[in-house]
Amino acid sequence: QVQLVESGGGLVQAGGSLRLSCAASGIIFSLYNAGWYRQAPGKQRELVATITSGGNTNYADSVKGRFTISRDNAKNTVYLQMNSLKPEDTAVYYCNVINRDLAARNYWGQGTQVTVSS
Repeated sequence: QVQLVESGGGLVQAGGSLRLSCAASGIIFSLYNAGWYRQAPGKQRELVATITSGGNTNYADSVKGRFTISRDNAKNTVYLQMNSLKPEDTAVYYCNVINRDLAARNYWGQGTQVTVSS
């Protein structure tokens, strides 16, 4: 059974930092690309950042220079370091993993709330 467990969300003031973690189980994590997405109230889910199984990263323009995605294959975990947070970063953040060879093996976490106060 595949599980993705996110943690690290919370309430922070504008300009502050948070680090999200997503621990995976039930998969060979090193064979999966991983990413973080977010969904604000009344908006569609959007990509925040992705990291391939080989460590290549990609970011949404809105978070470039402020967020950093990383992974630790030994711990089966993907991270999102969020600095210089803005109120518009407020959303539920979701972890996603997708097998690098078989896209049907695509899994989501339950989401973690990030709230940035002004």
